[in-house]
Amino acid sequence: MNAPRRLLFVTLSNIGDLVMTTPLLEALHLSFPQHRIDVVADARSSELLTPCPYLGRLLHKDKKAGWRDSWELIATLREHTYDVAVDLRTAFLTLLVRCGQRGIKRRKTSVGSHAVQHHFTALRPILGADIAIPPARLWLDDSSRQSAAEMLSGVAGGRHLVVAPGANWGKKIWPVDHFTALINKRAGAFDAVIVLGSKADRALGDRLQAAVTPPVVNLVGETTLLAAAACMAGATAFVGNDSGLGHMAAALNVPTLTVFGPGRPERYRPWGARAAVVLAPNEDLSALCPSVVAEALDALLARSAGADPAVA
Repeated sequence: MNAPRRLLFVTLSNIGDLVMTTPLLEALHLSFPQHRIDVVADARSSELLTPCPYLGRLLHKDKKAGWRDSWELIATLREHTYDVAVDLRTAFLTLLVRCGQRGIKRRKTSVGSHAVQHHFTALRPILGADIAIPPARLWLDDSSRQSAAEMLSGVAGGRHLVVAPGANWGKKIWPVDHFTALINKRAGAFDAVIVLGSKADRALGDRLQAAVTPPVVNLVGETTLLAAAACMAGATAFVGNDSGLGHMAAALNVPTLTVFGPGRPERYRPWGARAAVVLAPNEDLSALCPSVVAEALDALLARSAGADPAVA
């Protein structure tokens, strides 16, 4: 049997950035459905790609790695000849591998203000300028589904609010007391609250758990990325700060509300039909009232009931 033909895709490092490149993966797969796609990613976020059904080899590139590691990666990539190689991270890697067509992001060229739209400039030479942009997406495997089922086994009802109170920068964090007030304002709308985050967010998760009315499953620091995704899948809504978990929720087609302080929401908001943002006054999240977020959540849920997930 002949080996499958291959494409190469070099994605980005951070969780949210990686999720925002999955529309390109989907577009490549739809255009080359018989090909396997080898992906170069960062070790910290690449777990999200492991269940992808058309994934070939998953290789890691550390942006802090030296030239020796980079050359070893290039030598590995040169073991195959790729029909197409798309690089969203550098402008030179595709020049060093064997490939038929090359794609890189074009600076100062886009069809819109969002990062996903800018990423798609890398595909224009290959797939044409009029290609439709698919939604972001994630894939789940049986192991992550089983882990989520075990962690949520004591949760009653089916109306779950997922909350992520942390972020990688303090100024991006909406005060946990505001999260608490929001949850308590809408306590009757949800059967349980699932709290997610990294180990660095544990104190925030503990404070929230101690102060809210609905039952809480506090999983902060207790899940892998895929298990966290499985815990979010099918949730009624997600509310969180500008972080990777919000991008994951939107890619799972969960109604996703992101609170923004500093940042560029027009460029970095989660990509999806069921994703919305709330902007803090003067980029000061402490000044963003829970009642404003509660109203935005109500509007999102009403809108999401009939949203087409293929439209961002």
